[in-house]
Amino acid sequence: MCLGIPGQIVEIIDVERKLAMVNVAGVRRSVNVACIASNASELASSVGEWVLVHVGFAMARIDPVEAQKTLDLLAELGEARDALAAFAEPALAEPA
Repeated sequence: MCLGIPGQIVEIIDVERKLAMVNVAGVRRSVNVACIASNASELASSVGEWVLVHVGFAMARIDPVEAQKTLDLLAELGEARDALAAFAEPALAEPA
């Protein structure tokens, strides 16, 4: 299974190589945006846009509301995973 993560383009870092800095849940990563922008004008206009990021590539522009819904769901899944892991740990014996 493959998973794309919503991220917001915060700056263009290399026009020639079509690289942008994308903020993904507070972490900034260099991402190739060639799939969503073919020229310098499209690159410049993509700053502030939300994109679906998969293995270092921005695969598509996405709606900001849908991006936030996905980020919220991923956060909930992470919290559920942590709760299940804590539940699976053996209970510590209470002191006598």
